[in-house]
Amino acid sequence: MPFEHPNPQVQAFGRRVEAEFSDEASGHDWWHVWRVWRLARRIAAAEGAEVRTCELAALGHDVEDHKLGRPAGTLAAWLAEAGVDEATAARVVAIAQRVSFKGAGVPDAMPTLEGRVVQDADRLDAIGAIGVARAFAYGGARGRLLYDPHEAPERHDSFEAYRKTNSSSLMHFYEKLFLLKDRMHTPTARALAEERHAFMEAYVQRFLDEWEGNA
Repeated sequence: MPFEHPNPQVQAFGRRVEAEFSDEASGHDWWHVWRVWRLARRIAAAEGAEVRTCELAALGHDVEDHKLGRPAGTLAAWLAEAGVDEATAARVVAIAQRVSFKGAGVPDAMPTLEGRVVQDADRLDAIGAIGVARAFAYGGARGRLLYDPHEAPERHDSFEAYRKTNSSSLMHFYEKLFLLKDRMHTPTARALAEERHAFMEAYVQRFLDEWEGNA
């Protein structure tokens, strides 16, 4: 069933994103977007953020993600096609440009509450049980090893270094996913992140125990 929303602009934009992302197999598919949208609505309501901006930014947060290859200007064009006013579209684009994690050593300040809500929602979907699944889906889509025991985690101090990394899927936990709990902005997201983070820690320990034949 196509994306449904009582606001016609949000519905039109969501349906465009749904159509474009439905076949994406790297963990950045429509259902990732849908989950981030759901989480963003929940966090926005709890934290007093402007919900419509959060919804649009959540739906559009991956449109120009560097991993997916769409050109700059795509997000603004899709928002305009959906009838979103220019002021709201500008806020949405500004949020989307800052959402992605760009390396452990790269500053990632988010100046607005709405941006912090969407960034938290995106990061929550990167951790926990779904985060584990997405990490290996992305690694497989990019031809990465499950794990190389000779690797050591890297601290990427620039976006360029982070973008070029080709470490194994398990190393992604140390280089990004285990860092996200402490980078949540809102109290609502911080509470949700605790259990998801604990699940990942237990999973990785089990992975390593099985790797060594100890479990």
